[in-house]
Amino acid sequence: MRLYALALLFFSANSILNVIIPLRSEALGANNTIIGLIMGAYMLTCMFFRPWAGQMIHRYGPILVLRILLIVNGCALVLYTFTGLEGYAAARILQGICTAFFSMALQIGIIDALPEEQRSQGLSLYSLFTYMPTIIGPLLAISIWEGGGMNGFTLAMIGIALITAVFGYSVPMQGAPQHGEAGGERSVMKEALRAGANNRPLLLCGALMLSLSVVFGAVTAFVPLYAKEVSGGNAGFYLMLQALVIVLTRFVLAKRIPSDGIWHARFVGVVCTLGAVGVLLLSLSVAWGLGVFYAAAVMIGAAQALLYPTLTTYLTFVLPHLYRNVLIGLFIATADLGVSLGGLAMGPIADGVTYSGMYAVCAVLALLAALLAVMSGGKRRINV
Repeated sequence: MRLYALALLFFSANSILNVIIPLRSEALGANNTIIGLIMGAYMLTCMFFRPWAGQMIHRYGPILVLRILLIVNGCALVLYTFTGLEGYAAARILQGICTAFFSMALQIGIIDALPEEQRSQGLSLYSLFTYMPTIIGPLLAISIWEGGGMNGFTLAMIGIALITAVFGYSVPMQGAPQHGEAGGERSVMKEALRAGANNRPLLLCGALMLSLSVVFGAVTAFVPLYAKEVSGGNAGFYLMLQALVIVLTRFVLAKRIPSDGIWHARFVGVVCTLGAVGVLLLSLSVAWGLGVFYAAAVMIGAAQALLYPTLTTYLTFVLPHLYRNVLIGLFIATADLGVSLGGLAMGPIADGVTYSGMYAVCAVLALLAALLAVMSGGKRRINV
């Protein structure tokens, strides 16, 4: 529970930053392409560091790695308080590095500590605690922004940095450094990547996670700006509602997420379809009104709550044990890449065809993912 609490503290800053950064960047004169680059830099950095993070944690131990990244994360949060667009990009990169190591350490620990039949519940609880701050954070961010001053933002970032660092240093973690030859570790990494390139379950789950993560990333990056185009729309309430759905879904349905090592094609297909319909409603909400706007939050939140733990749990059963940690890191990297592309790739599209058009493109992408899931086979174990 202390590790889950640490996850809650660590990710609490993002619930504020995901609203403040787009609004502040737009106020500083940035277009959607620049905003997308700044927002996407966070997860793009995560993507590059995920596979490496597993190896570093194995070599140096989780305690040393955790303490170093808590200091770096604190510096990144403070950087937001006194810089402009360039500083935001640098801070997002620093946060991305920290998140790669932090989340890998906690998720690998959860997987190793729990029995097989409880893995999906453990991963769902981890995700639950990472999303809990987003229930209150967006409304707090809107309050700070509409208040007209950044003093509240500065106090919030410094406070979160200090509390997270102090609490993180007091949390005990198991695991000792496993020193080995650097050349041997590089060889293991190369072999793991080679095994991953030929692993059908990993490729399938990676493709699905990449596609839907683009949708989730585009929502996070641009809803704070898009909400102003919807009559009566409130970005803080939308993001709070979506986060609340994610938390409740993972809490209520934790035991129903498959944890048997079998590929449930229809279940995954339904989850992807839920995301496709949700983002389509988001696209239509300018014309169809506020009810559709908030209905989209419910559907996208439910899809986001179910997809990640379902795919991750399945992979823990079917990936080669020798390379499991590295390959799970590679899979999580596909989610990071998708979220970053939600800003990097969808920003220019939003500049060219409006937010509604951009979200329509996301709906097509999610629908293609649903078709891929359904066509991948029935309820069976996919051979490695």
